[in-house]
Amino acid sequence: MGCKKLNLSKRNLKLDKSQAVASIGQIELMNLFTETFLKNKINISQILLTLEDTEQRRRALNAKRTFENLFQLNFVPIVNENDSIATSEIKYGDNDRLASRVAQISAADSLILLSDVEGLYTTNPKINKNAELIKEIKNIDKNIEQISTKSVGEHGTGGMKTKIDAAKICQLSGCIMAIANGLPLRPIKKIIEKNNCTWFLPKISKLDARKKWIISSISPKGQLIIDDGAKEALTKGKSLLAAGIKKVLGKFNKGDHIKIIDKDYKEFARGLSSFSSDEVLKIMGHHSNKIQDLLGYISKSEVVHKDDMVEI
Repeated sequence: MGCKKLNLSKRNLKLDKSQAVASIGQIELMNLFTETFLKNKINISQILLTLEDTEQRRRALNAKRTFENLFQLNFVPIVNENDSIATSEIKYGDNDRLASRVAQISAADSLILLSDVEGLYTTNPKINKNAELIKEIKNIDKNIEQISTKSVGEHGTGGMKTKIDAAKICQLSGCIMAIANGLPLRPIKKIIEKNNCTWFLPKISKLDARKKWIISSISPKGQLIIDDGAKEALTKGKSLLAAGIKKVLGKFNKGDHIKIIDKDYKEFARGLSSFSSDEVLKIMGHHSNKIQDLLGYISKSEVVHKDDMVEI
């Protein structure tokens, strides 16, 4: 909206100019929301988030408390990515995954993503008249993944693929999610009356809020390849020790989200690392009692503690 106000082409803008224009657009957008909601006597607020606000535990908890207080005050929060400070390296880039992360943080019961189609089809409905709407999805398997990558493009940022990514987060957060057509008037009412959409059912989970946050990470910083012995220990509720680590991929710091991969390179779990990637490279394959000698200082004995880890 900033480009429209200034009569600029978004394609020709450099990052710093684009961020400045975004700040202008945010005001224009909120003016429209304020005007629309006031007609219905609904109070609104604005929350601008960055990727780090949802991926860093302390900041995510702050966001959660903000949502809770706004709900108590009977205000509807309008959430958007803070494009005025976000960079291409540290940003969502689409509203679908941002919405799912907000739903998870705020413990929402449901999330509805509005598109320009009724939901996920077996093939592109704008090309193939025989395409069928998939009404309900319990598990997002490879077939669903392939359909989403070949599906029809949409208005705005993201696409069907990012909506599937959002659905994964919701399923692991105990939140039901729908993809529906937002072009007709009163789209939510039409969902209730006709149920003409795709529902993604949540996976029943007893995970606490902390582990939901860990497993729903948008951007894990690195990967640890582990051996069979370590994998077996993790299935029995043990922590990940340095001795069972075979390889380190990526660059990460202490406390960062990481993926835990088995020897077949299949993601097995996610967790928070107690060490940086440089430290893990020094201690991997060694017994825990050697860590102090290898690093030269006292540290934890577990690379990923069982309380900071969730099996996928």
